[in-house]
Amino acid sequence: MEYQIKTTFQRVGRRVPGVLYEPEGLDREKLPTVLVMHSDEDYLDCPTGPELAKRGFRVLCANPMTKEGMFFSLAEKLSAVQQAMDYLRNLDRVGSIFLLGHSGGATLMTAYQAVAEEGPEIFRAGEMVYPYDGPEKLPPADGVILPDANWGNAVMQLFSLDPAVVDEDSGKKLDPYYDLFAQENGFREEGSTFSAEFVHRFLERQGERNNDILEYARARLRMIQEGKGRYSDDEPLVIPGANQGFFNNKLYAQDVRLMAHTAKPQRLLHPGGKETVEIVRSLREPENPVSLTHSLVEGGRIMTIRNYLSSYAVRTQVDYGYDEERVWGIDWHSTFASPVGNVEHIHVPMLLMGMTAGWEFLAAEEIERHAASQDRELIFIEGATHKFTPKRVNGVPMKEYGDTIKTMHDYLAGWLARRK
Repeated sequence: MEYQIKTTFQRVGRRVPGVLYEPEGLDREKLPTVLVMHSDEDYLDCPTGPELAKRGFRVLCANPMTKEGMFFSLAEKLSAVQQAMDYLRNLDRVGSIFLLGHSGGATLMTAYQAVAEEGPEIFRAGEMVYPYDGPEKLPPADGVILPDANWGNAVMQLFSLDPAVVDEDSGKKLDPYYDLFAQENGFREEGSTFSAEFVHRFLERQGERNNDILEYARARLRMIQEGKGRYSDDEPLVIPGANQGFFNNKLYAQDVRLMAHTAKPQRLLHPGGKETVEIVRSLREPENPVSLTHSLVEGGRIMTIRNYLSSYAVRTQVDYGYDEERVWGIDWHSTFASPVGNVEHIHVPMLLMGMTAGWEFLAAEEIERHAASQDRELIFIEGATHKFTPKRVNGVPMKEYGDTIKTMHDYLAGWLARRK
């Protein structure tokens, strides 16, 4: 049965706007409810809201807003999730609550649930690049859904870092030896096939630069804490060639042999609900033909020392790298801006979904590999892009993949129904 949808704007907390999607006719019934939030983007009109509401579920899509001129840390954004959770818990028509984190929302939602289940101390011990300083007590959700989660906000920052930069005060001074966009290194506008030697040196230097920036930021934080910083509370940080927008400096965006398929056979969902088990392969095509490192606005990352350390910093190891099926050499436990490390602390039911025409689909397999939940599922959606729509060729959706939004949400609704 498909329901008509009732849509209500709600301010669910301080600087936390939301839109509540509900199936008409079920206003008084206690329904499983999904909370949808992203760490940075506006998700009030996320398609999951109406798609699940018309299937008989309640959905709150909310935003963790920030004040103009301020850079909120990931830990501070968890308070926005807490306010949304408190709002839902106070509605008598809400049953079980499931957190849904798409893309960068996976970082926010897994960090929240990990602290809710095991407490803040899990992100204060060991060699954290920035100890957790957010809300102490968070009401846990009853399940977690991660459709096309990325590798984590901190790791996506790492992947976006241009290793050719030789001067941290300029985006115009580049070392051609590491330049992704140099033809002598194998770059081609239509798509590149880089040598194994170039891939190795590019990623090696990317990891080194990442750790150099990390240690600089940690040193500046110590200066701030000692009262010797440029300001009493924080400092600006501009990182040339580090903007995550589009596909800046991502090696795998040009050479689609990288991060191209799962490491082992996985479930693949086809149109109509048919499933197969196979090595799942990426359907994406080469992107990002132009370097933006020279630009401050489009190529630089502008943030603060604390914002960077708490939300976008991760430690890499000497063997950092990736190939067609795996990523290695990342200290997943050095930050809570990493779903891969966070899910080791989450025990409620979990659904992971990878979109085969998206650029982050392979993260789902790595997250599942680390997940502590005994009730977890991993499934890939054939032909779906990162935004859940069908893969397009020359702007036209490929008919063979059908309605991927429907395919995905039919499965998601079935998963939720089994956990009422």
